[in-house]
Amino acid sequence: MQKKFARRITIILAIILLLIILFRVMNVQNYVLKKIYKQEYSEYVNKYAEMYNIDPLWIYAIIKVESNFNKEAKSNSGAKGLMQLMDTTASELSKKVGIEDFKSDMLFDPEINIMLGTKYFNDLLTKYNGNYYLAIAAYNGGIGNVDMWLEKEVISQDGSNIENIPYKETNIYVRKTIKSYSMYKELWG
Repeated sequence: MQKKFARRITIILAIILLLIILFRVMNVQNYVLKKIYKQEYSEYVNKYAEMYNIDPLWIYAIIKVESNFNKEAKSNSGAKGLMQLMDTTASELSKKVGIEDFKSDMLFDPEINIMLGTKYFNDLLTKYNGNYYLAIAAYNGGIGNVDMWLEKEVISQDGSNIENIPYKETNIYVRKTIKSYSMYKELWG
């Protein structure tokens, strides 16, 4: 009886060791993580990130957090598409980039959504002197709120205390986006 038990334990340990070796050799963890932190729509992300001089990994991180790459995504507040843009914001941006006769359904087109979302993020980066953390906070929480938090010194101009954002949703959003960016940088950077 003990010999059978010892043999089973030996076989189980051998299988576990073999699986560990296979995971290491095949780098399964990176494979799985790259499926989670994917780079869909890369032709548009790279094109517009280059046009607006933004690290494309930030755009992927925003898309990951906003819609998880669902081009048909629609929020309860009415934000649409991959980068979850509101109709009014998208309409203003469409004029800046030369899209005539903008219709809100266009936000479900991946190229248009990424073009407008990247332009918007660029505008926020410009407003906040290249500070990605403040731009991300404004992308979710609004420029007015970020300006108020800066004025009241809830958060600092350098974004070093971004974790002090008082709106729970925006606070979580900023943390998720920064984490996603870090993962993209580690996997694809």
